[in-house]
Amino acid sequence: MGSRSHRYAALVAEALSADEYVEGVRSGDRTVLARTITLLESSRPEHRALAGAVLQDLLPSTGGSHRVGITGVPGVGKSTFIDQLGVNLTARGHRVAVLAVDPTSSRTGGSILGDKTRMERLAVDPAAFIRPSPAGATLGGVTRATRETVLVCEAAGFDVVLVETVGVGQSETVVAGMVDCFLVLMLSGAGDDLQGIKKGVLELADVVAINKADGDNVARAEVAAAEYRMALHLVGSASPTWTTPVLTCSAMTDTGLDELWAQVRLHRDRMTASGEFGARRSAQQVAWMWSMLDDRLRSSLRSDSGVRDHLDEVERAVASGTLPATVAVEELWRRYRDGP
Repeated sequence: MGSRSHRYAALVAEALSADEYVEGVRSGDRTVLARTITLLESSRPEHRALAGAVLQDLLPSTGGSHRVGITGVPGVGKSTFIDQLGVNLTARGHRVAVLAVDPTSSRTGGSILGDKTRMERLAVDPAAFIRPSPAGATLGGVTRATRETVLVCEAAGFDVVLVETVGVGQSETVVAGMVDCFLVLMLSGAGDDLQGIKKGVLELADVVAINKADGDNVARAEVAAAEYRMALHLVGSASPTWTTPVLTCSAMTDTGLDELWAQVRLHRDRMTASGEFGARRSAQQVAWMWSMLDDRLRSSLRSDSGVRDHLDEVERAVASGTLPATVAVEELWRRYRDGP
């Protein structure tokens, strides 16, 4: 917390004006871009007000990127995959931003800090930008900053934004709710993997790819792909115009990645033609608004003196079974609404 406080104190001391942040981001100044994201991550009221003004001015320059979420089982090779896909895209003239959502880390800023060293080529590519998720105690806080960072990266000219989930649990759902296409990376040996992956993740997937399909593993990867196609058939599709494809690829040998990206582009084309693309983004914006309102209300309720003074006592009573949760909620809400 100390280093974080010092960082924000330095930010206040050297704060730019809203116009300077906006101009720096639009011109592609990486230093200003990084400082703008740091501003977005702050929860201080004065920073939030300034960040809001910056975002408002940048809004007309946002929305033009391919927003792609990427998740995968442990050991699937996400870092190598993102590194290879990223350099392939920058070689074609794209500008690529890589962001992370990691609700499991409140101190390190997310495991992408380590991944950045493994994305050796992308990390030094002048057409790429890698940013770890903010340290934060709640998933909602991480979500807010990551969503806003997507917009800022778009305003800075990045036309591909890859959002990686490096956490567990809710993170897949959260990322799927902020991207246009959600990619799930899997390994061969689908029988075991199907046992371990949640049905909900398959329901979220727009594209599934079996990674590490190289060498002796090619045949196993094809078998896995067939099993996942069957599983997805049973799950059904969320869109009447899109059936989730299952591909095989190898980031290590750079095979299948071009075909995979072609599916991402095809998905966008079909969703745009059907009107689902715009509807999805609009729904995400509204859901984002309500998510932030929920976070703000929860924070306000917990910091309210009338609630805070009785919260421990009420929690103990609920935990011991002497007070129903419904009664506890009514009591705490009354104290919040009406005062002690």
